[in-house]
Amino acid sequence: MDAFELTQLISQRKESNKLYLEFLKVPDLSMGLYILPAGGTDPQSPHTEDEVYYVVSGRAQIQVADENRAVQAGSIVYVAKNMEHRFHSIEEELVVIVFFAPAEYSNNK
Repeated sequence: MDAFELTQLISQRKESNKLYLEFLKVPDLSMGLYILPAGGTDPQSPHTEDEVYYVVSGRAQIQVADENRAVQAGSIVYVAKNMEHRFHSIEEELVVIVFFAPAEYSNNK
C-alpha cells in the first residue's frame, strides 16, 4: 500500500520550488499535487493522457477548450487527453490533486 498525507505533500512540493509534485506513478495512473498562487499563471499545455483535477482549496476559473467555469474546494473537473486547458483568474492559492490515466507521459512514446 502507498498512503500519503496532504500536509507532507504540500511541504515536499514547497521544498521542490516547483508548481507540480508527482507523488505516485504506476503504469495505469499517476497523481500529483499542483499549487498555483493567487494571481499566478498556469503554464501547462495539453497532455496526452486523460486527467482529473480535484480542487482541495482555493478559488479560480478553469478554461477547457471553449468552456469556462469557476472552481473551488470540492470541484472535480475531467479533461480529456489532448484538450487545451488551463486555470486562470486565480483569486486564492489553488491547491489541486491531479490524476492522470494512464500515468502522465505514458502516451508520449
